[in-house]
Amino acid sequence: MTLSNEEREIVVAYRLEKALKALEHAEGNARLEYWEVTANRLYYAAYYAVSALLLQEGYSAQTHNGTIQLFGKHFVKTGIVSKESGRLYSQLFSIRITGDYSDSFGLTREDVEPLIGKTKSFVGDLQALLKR
Repeated sequence: MTLSNEEREIVVAYRLEKALKALEHAEGNARLEYWEVTANRLYYAAYYAVSALLLQEGYSAQTHNGTIQLFGKHFVKTGIVSKESGRLYSQLFSIRITGDYSDSFGLTREDVEPLIGKTKSFVGDLQALLKR
């Protein structure tokens, strides 16, 4: 998909808005102790923020794994974001898969709650990068 600069800016802003809304949903579901839904929303908050950053920089992925790969290659390995942030993004993907698809393992407060603040910081850091 080829976008004009104006269209790209609109889509990037929309994806960031979705990231922030997903964080709100995560926090609301955490209050209800819906840990699988919270994990899902945390991952998508990070995903939307990462996809906004990738798009702003001219990168596009077709899959979630592709998004993880591009983020690692262009932002983690280059030191623009920390390795810890790269690990968090991968962890969020993994825990979302577990929560959404596992028949033998349910997520608990201990699994998910520590990721809320970390994901908020992650999205905030990417938001700052988007504004540079």
